[in-house]
Amino acid sequence: MSKELLSFETRDEFQRKPIAEKVIRLLESDTQVSPMIIDGSWGTGKTEFCQKLIHLIESSESSLKPVYIDAFKADHTNEPLMTVLSAILKLLPETKRPSLMEAALPVAKFGLKTTLKAGVSWVLKQDAADVADGLEEDLKIAGDQAVNYAVESLLTEHVEAEEKIETLKQALAEVSKDSPIVIFIDEMDRCRPSFAVAMLESIKHVFDVDNVQFVLVTNSSQLRASINHCYGNAVEAHRYLDKFIAFSFRLPDSFKPNGYTTISASKHHMRDLIANSTSLAPRLNKEAPLDFLDQLISVNQLSLREVETFFQHLEIYQSLTNEGGLTERLLHGYCLLRIFGVFLFCFKPTVCEQLLRGIVDAKEIGAVLGKPQLADISQEDYLRLDHGDVIAAIVGTEANENREGFYVEDQELAKKWNGYIQSFFSGGSFPPEVGERVKIAISAINALQLGENE
Repeated sequence: MSKELLSFETRDEFQRKPIAEKVIRLLESDTQVSPMIIDGSWGTGKTEFCQKLIHLIESSESSLKPVYIDAFKADHTNEPLMTVLSAILKLLPETKRPSLMEAALPVAKFGLKTTLKAGVSWVLKQDAADVADGLEEDLKIAGDQAVNYAVESLLTEHVEAEEKIETLKQALAEVSKDSPIVIFIDEMDRCRPSFAVAMLESIKHVFDVDNVQFVLVTNSSQLRASINHCYGNAVEAHRYLDKFIAFSFRLPDSFKPNGYTTISASKHHMRDLIANSTSLAPRLNKEAPLDFLDQLISVNQLSLREVETFFQHLEIYQSLTNEGGLTERLLHGYCLLRIFGVFLFCFKPTVCEQLLRGIVDAKEIGAVLGKPQLADISQEDYLRLDHGDVIAAIVGTEANENREGFYVEDQELAKKWNGYIQSFFSGGSFPPEVGERVKIAISAINALQLGENE
């Protein structure tokens, strides 16, 4: 979907418009909320939410003037200051641009100058190791004079920089007094750590201006990792970030479609994708496959982006296998094991490699299913097993690695488990025997490897 069509009116399946309206209310208020972080893990829909939020501001009667910056695209320039100034200039009418450019130019030059100076300093530091011992005394006096001169120059330039930055702030305040500017900076969690931290510091020290607000759309955990990368693990990244950020909230990964029942956004997204798929809906838009997909998504905490990857591979698998894949007439045991094979291909390459080499590791596969061991079915009133329990039991019967907790020695319990496994393939005249069941999942992996079809 193009940016022009990204709006809450065209699509708001996760009911995030009320959140966007609250963000706008905060930005329009007198409360200090800038810089704000819209936090979320990778693939949780932050960028789409940001673009819809901007569209909502532009289509409403808000006085806010939003501008969007993709920090990852600007990363290569290594100039966060110039990136923000350029975005603001594009937002202004041409009549207001000259005054801001005039104030911005000295600050930009100073930023480039200090960057070059830091580079020269690094080179000198490396070269110093190569100075011959006999020259050290001769260089000492000249070195002291150079240090004195350097300190004096830096102090002078520091004062000049403060004056230039103050002039720029006044110019920014002037051009934004009638129409407050909101700068949305996206994808900071994908940037090089040095660029992300430099962007933070530019926002704090150069753009701390009335009527200029910042919203950072990012993964705050990754941002803290960038801080530690630049300043070392001894720095408390959380406290450091708190110095810059006024308000932060996490984009929710669930919603309540009926106002009461909470639903995972990722599970809902998968169900919606399947319902609208001509190739998958006939078979997967049913209770057993949907429940198993929900289970895999929940146990492995798939993001919206990962759900789309999983769905795409299910469609690819179906295209490759035709009638041998996820057909409408397929027994649900075969269907779920093939779905599981596709999942492993997408997200668990190590497990896939083991299976293709004939290694069936019960503990590894059980972890993917959220099953650290077999369910206890010794009680008469034991509740109905879920699909993951049965697949874990199937794996237990064929595992040749880490079988502890998945292999049943008690004959009565083994017979009971066999009944559950047989019912997993109910409706078939000849259900697969031990040694043939895990191969059903492996066949899906092999198909996606463009090997032989089933």
